[in-house]
Amino acid sequence: MKTVILEKPGSLNLTESAPPAKPGPGEALVRVRRVGICGTDLHAFRGRQPYFSYPRILGHELGVEILSLDPDTESSLQPGDHCAVEPYLNCGACSACRRGRINCCAHLQVLGVHMDGGMRERITVPIEKLHRSETLPLEHLALVETLCIGAHAVDRANLEPAQSTLVIGSGPIGLTAVAFARLAGAEVAVMEIDENRMRFVQENLGVEHLIDGHGDAEAQLRAVFGGDLPLTVFDATGNARSMMNALGLIEQGGSVVFISLVQDDITFPDPEFHRRETTLLSSRNATSADFASVVQTLETGAINLAPWLTHSAPPETLIDEFPNWLQPDNQVVKAMLHF
Repeated sequence: MKTVILEKPGSLNLTESAPPAKPGPGEALVRVRRVGICGTDLHAFRGRQPYFSYPRILGHELGVEILSLDPDTESSLQPGDHCAVEPYLNCGACSACRRGRINCCAHLQVLGVHMDGGMRERITVPIEKLHRSETLPLEHLALVETLCIGAHAVDRANLEPAQSTLVIGSGPIGLTAVAFARLAGAEVAVMEIDENRMRFVQENLGVEHLIDGHGDAEAQLRAVFGGDLPLTVFDATGNARSMMNALGLIEQGGSVVFISLVQDDITFPDPEFHRRETTLLSSRNATSADFASVVQTLETGAINLAPWLTHSAPPETLIDEFPNWLQPDNQVVKAMLHF
C-alpha cells in the first residue's frame, strides 16, 4: 500500500509498505481517505518538533472509512462508516487517565508523532478512538482533531459571554481558538503580523477587532476594549517571545492560555506575574468528549470550514508540494493529503 515516510528532516519519500493485519481485539481496520497537514508535521519536516524521532510516518488529522471491525468487540460502528480519528493513544492506567485527563496521559502516544501515523492507505486504530458522522465530508472529518485543540483550550479558559479575549496568531490552531471563543460568546480580538491572515480572520470568521502585531499592542487593545486589556489571552504562535509577551497583555486578574508548543524556555518577571494575580494555563491535545462535541458542532453548520481548505495533493505529488506549504507566500491555511 502507498505510504509516505519522513526519513529525516527535509526528506519525505513515497514508498510501498505491507498492509496491516486483520484488526485485533478492540480494533478497527480503516482506509485513510484524508490527512490534514498540521503544524506538527511541518515542524517535524524542519527538524524542530519536540519528542520526535525519525523515520516516521506522519499523519494524525485523519478522515477515514471503516473497512472491518474486530467481530468480538461490541460497537455501533460498522464497515462503510466515515469517522474522525482521535489520535491520542492513552494507557488508561496512570494517574491522569484514572482522573479522566486522558489528553495528558503519562505514557501518551500520538499517531504520527510518537508512533507511525496515517500517511498510508490503511491503518488499524482502537474502535473507541473513532468518531462517526453521517453527514460531514471526509475533509471536515480530517479537520476535527485540529478544531478539538481550540475547543479544548477555550473550555480550559472558562470563557463567559462578552468576555474580552485576545487570540495571538491566526494559523490553523489560532483559527480554531477564535471559532470556539466566538461560539462561547466572547468578544474576540486577533493579533497577527501577517496581512493575509488578518484578512482571512476578518472575512471568514467575522472578527472585527484586528491587532497589528508590529504596532503598540497594548494601546490597540485598550482602544478596542474600552480602556482595558483583555481578561483572557490565547497564544497560538509557537513563538517563545510572543508567549512571554502575552503575559503582559492581560488585565488584572486575567488569564493566559498557551495552546502551542515551543522547544524553548519561557520566562517572565515574577513581580508582574504576581501583581496581576495571573492565571497561566497550558492546553494539551483534547479529550474524547471534545471530539464528540466538535463533530456535533460541525454537523450543525456552526463553522464554515470551506475557506480553510486551501491546498491539497495526492501522495504522488505530495513529496514535491510539501516544502511549498511551508512558504508564507503560498498563503496556506490548511493543506490536505488525499488518498
